[in-house]
Amino acid sequence: MENTNTEPQNKFGNWLKTSITARMLMVGFLIIILLIPLSYINSLINERALRQNEVVNEINEKWGNNVLVYGPMLKLPYKTYSETTTFNEKTKTYLKETQTHINYAYIFPETLKSDVKVNSKKLKRGNFESAVFTTTMDFSGYFVPTDLTSKDIKKNEILWDKATVIIQTSNLKGIKSELFLKLNDSTYSFQSNFNNDNQNDNGYLDVLESGFIDASAITTNENANFSIAIAFNGSQQIELIPIGKTTTLHMTSNWADPSFIGNYLPNDETKHITKDGFNADWKILHINRPFSQQHLNKIPNLSQFAFGTKFMVMVDEYQKSERSAKYGFLVIALTFLIFFLIQTLSKINIHPFQYLMIGLALTMFYTLLVSISEHSNFLKAYLIAGISVIVLISFYSKSILKNLKFPVFIGLSLTVLYTFIYVIIQLENYALLVGSIGLFLILASIMFVSRKIDWNNG
Repeated sequence: MENTNTEPQNKFGNWLKTSITARMLMVGFLIIILLIPLSYINSLINERALRQNEVVNEINEKWGNNVLVYGPMLKLPYKTYSETTTFNEKTKTYLKETQTHINYAYIFPETLKSDVKVNSKKLKRGNFESAVFTTTMDFSGYFVPTDLTSKDIKKNEILWDKATVIIQTSNLKGIKSELFLKLNDSTYSFQSNFNNDNQNDNGYLDVLESGFIDASAITTNENANFSIAIAFNGSQQIELIPIGKTTTLHMTSNWADPSFIGNYLPNDETKHITKDGFNADWKILHINRPFSQQHLNKIPNLSQFAFGTKFMVMVDEYQKSERSAKYGFLVIALTFLIFFLIQTLSKINIHPFQYLMIGLALTMFYTLLVSISEHSNFLKAYLIAGISVIVLISFYSKSILKNLKFPVFIGLSLTVLYTFIYVIIQLENYALLVGSIGLFLILASIMFVSRKIDWNNG
């Protein structure tokens, strides 16, 4: 009876040690198990990335948010009339009453010229940083003599002496100095206006309104020339809405990595980007955008037509770490496959626990990468984490495989694999192409090495 019980156990144990199928099942099971720590690593990276966004938003909130300027535009009050009819019970007659209402017309300038100078820098808090800037925006242009007869508004219905100039912005608290409008030979100051008179669909934009302007500036046959200078503390991006019938923007900055955003791109002929900064020019004509120069009752929401420049920290360490971690399954699977082929070809026994230790060492690469990249650049973090893991696995495999050539081969294979992944991470347009070619070569190498294995034996 005793021999009967031990004989099946010995057969099963021998099958686990000698069977290729058993080893393949064991390696596959361990790879699935190691997906658990990989998922926790991805969660860690996402958590740190969210923390980075929170800190960046906090920095931007205190320094100044993104800058969007919508204006200047004329705000003209005008009268409209309505009649109501009531029935008088005593006299048995109908009485008509005429009521007067005040509405507003918003007139865009004929030309809008903008000269924007931006001094950018990085602000750090702990391990995180954000791109902030100080900018001076000089606006100039002119309004043509106002005529609203095409809108069925007569001149005598316009309250010319109550006309003002409106500017909307997304960064009211970032304004660094008082604002003054120079209109022809007169100067007017701006103040914040939260009245419901400035009806608009841009609820997130704050309103600045001038005092009542001289009516002669917009009623005579001459153009009304204006100029305004605004200084902002801001972050991330600067945008302008092209409300001029002809809108031009000239922007200069010391930021070396601009990203031009919005519906309109700068002219390639005048755009110039160097390591010391950039300068760019835009020109937008009224035929390039689908809105008119005159609007009644409320200011239209034209934010979708804004254009400008984004000032962002181009190197996102967490994004690169996340992309690197996506290849974790591939690294573990290929490393286990190398050990499996060595075990099969050399008849060296490798215990499942040893596979598990190697897999955990491979997952440690990503925690090292994330933690070190918070205190250094991504390349240094990648080198330190990669060298540490490769050396650790190479020395550990020497104690398992009892010779030198296999650990050297494993170390070289891991070096090539991590280098290949780093190259893919850096690429954008050619990442899929290079990755596909690399995986094809890896598959071809595995097929070549494994061609002499007797898969029927086990």
